[in-house]
Amino acid sequence: MTNLKTPAKEVGFTHEDFAALLDKYDYHFSPGDIVAGTVFSLEPRGALIDIGAKTAAYIPIQEMSINRVENPGEVLQSNETREFFILTDENEDGQLTLSIRRIEYMRAWQRVRQLQAEDATVRSQVFATNRGGALVRIEGLRGFIPGSHISTRKPKEDLLNEELPLKFLEVDEERNRLVLSHRRALVERKMNRLEVGEVVIGAVRGLKPYGAFIDIGGVSGLLHISEISHDHIETPSSVLKVNDELKVMIIDLDADRGRISLSTKQLEPEPGAMVKNPQMVYDQAEEMAAKFREKMMAAQRGETIVEAPGVEATAEAVEVLEVEATAEAVEVLEVEATTEAVEILEEVTVESQKTEETTVQIAKVDEEKSEAALE
Repeated sequence: MTNLKTPAKEVGFTHEDFAALLDKYDYHFSPGDIVAGTVFSLEPRGALIDIGAKTAAYIPIQEMSINRVENPGEVLQSNETREFFILTDENEDGQLTLSIRRIEYMRAWQRVRQLQAEDATVRSQVFATNRGGALVRIEGLRGFIPGSHISTRKPKEDLLNEELPLKFLEVDEERNRLVLSHRRALVERKMNRLEVGEVVIGAVRGLKPYGAFIDIGGVSGLLHISEISHDHIETPSSVLKVNDELKVMIIDLDADRGRISLSTKQLEPEPGAMVKNPQMVYDQAEEMAAKFREKMMAAQRGETIVEAPGVEATAEAVEVLEVEATAEAVEVLEVEATTEAVEILEEVTVESQKTEETTVQIAKVDEEKSEAALE
């Protein structure tokens, strides 16, 4: 019996057919996509990541974290699977560039926007100072505290590594601007224990043409020039001197802006007493404050209290008083508090963009070069 062997059937499947089949089922990746990837190999200055593409993608060390990384092993482990952001299209070798840093930035900005919406108080250490203020990190993002929003008697240089409570002033991802206020955080905490109409003891810490800044228990309040006396005053320095201690009355608490407005004018037993006899004002401060509170309560009820000439007594007068006492001060303070801060922040951001050590175009700054530039 003869065994007949069936000849092997030739399969018409070439290398080109196989490549075409791979192309058919290949994923198409685009910059901006977030994909899952597995660490294939750790390199001295980066890592190769398998994301299912024909060629392993690459993540440079500067794209591994929002914070500075010295060694890829600080962030990634072999065979670890996690999310990656596709940063650039394939290069001439068909390799994509990935980023973890970009994902962390997006999520950090999302988090700080949420914290701002909640009007949350955050705490952070000062890692650098410059002529305009201090720098901190919030959720990994660099934030700027203008000097006018730092409430402490210490020189700015002594704030390094000190943890401060902070409130958000500005959160702008498009302009890479995160501005915070130490003063507002302290004022809010202090405000919880203060009331309009309350008399407090303070010390003059600064004099401006529009008024005096008074330290009341670690926070600063503004004694506007129009609230020093019923008599006309050319400049605050004609009545007050730096380090003078005095009694003042709180006439407005603005938690949103972090401002405390003060008055000695409303404590004058006689118009002009603050100019002619300040001690008389301080001696009768509590009595005059009680009358002020009585006026406010009456104003809220729509009643009128008749008093000596020169003393506002109606609801409309009280309302005008509060507006006039703070309007100019608020406007001037807002400009001084933020103008220099914005300029400094823009300078630092521009400098950071120029010195970025990465082949991709990301408007983020390397910490070491940032701090060197600040020094």
